[in-house]
Amino acid sequence: LAGEDARAQSVRPGAIACLPRSASGEAIGAALTRARHLAERRTRRVLIVDGNDERRARIADLVSGPEMQVLSLARGEEALRALATGEHDCLLLGQDLPDMSGIELIERLQAEPGRPHLPIIVHAPDDLDGQEEGLARLAERHPIRRSRTDERLVYETVRCLHLADAQLPKSRRRTVEQVRREESGLSERTVLIVDDDVRNIFALTAVLERHQMRVLDAENGRDGIELLRRMPGIDLVLMDVMMPEMDGYETIREIRRMDEFRDLPIITLTAKAMKGDREKCIEAGASDYIAKPVDPDHLLSVLRAWLRESGGVDPWT
Repeated sequence: LAGEDARAQSVRPGAIACLPRSASGEAIGAALTRARHLAERRTRRVLIVDGNDERRARIADLVSGPEMQVLSLARGEEALRALATGEHDCLLLGQDLPDMSGIELIERLQAEPGRPHLPIIVHAPDDLDGQEEGLARLAERHPIRRSRTDERLVYETVRCLHLADAQLPKSRRRTVEQVRREESGLSERTVLIVDDDVRNIFALTAVLERHQMRVLDAENGRDGIELLRRMPGIDLVLMDVMMPEMDGYETIREIRRMDEFRDLPIITLTAKAMKGDREKCIEAGASDYIAKPVDPDHLLSVLRAWLRESGGVDPWT
């Protein structure tokens, strides 16, 4: 349930349904029924539409499996008839339809009254011959995603069909995990850890490197500042608070005095976790605060939140 402004955002990550807060009990019941049926059904029904025989067969090979029922068609009109007479969980839309454009097919689907939002994945490694703007516009209000690579197509299909990782063959599961790491906004980002305890540095580095992050470290505040000055491209700092000589608070204040680092995300780490600690960290110039012992999932969630604006992935592009 969401306000009108949030509805498009909520269908993009793969929501089965999105209803306004004013939705009737009947509409909510229907959405819950759809969710239950999808969860209980062992197989998923996928419709592939692509005008090129070889490419259509390759797409089918990429997504086929024991949990899939795949129907492959070449023409838009055939796809519309199939969707009108049978239930499908996802549409994989390719290119070069002989009878209509991809935009026309989607618009005709959306114009049918009473049709629930059908997740659509547009698989187009190359440019879309002038359709980019129109498809991006349609994607603002409906669950349409873009895949430019085979790996991304596999990931988006698994996501739209709400398949559990345990259901996937090993090779497909590895593909999904790799794309998921890339989409998180963490891959290839650089983090500086400033902590006087090498055991903490080692543990944090292990977590971050599993997500393809680059990690630099310093064992005191002065070395951390020197690394910032010397190494361009640091995206975020994890700062221990309790360090000898120059503690985390003083280090953060010194960093914030430098114009180029005034907006650099700095996340403080402290074992004290006492009332007022967070306020003290923020007052010193920290962006956020994490209490030790650090929970890896919470750490990654905080990093994603602070790195999202500069490293997020557009679901369309």
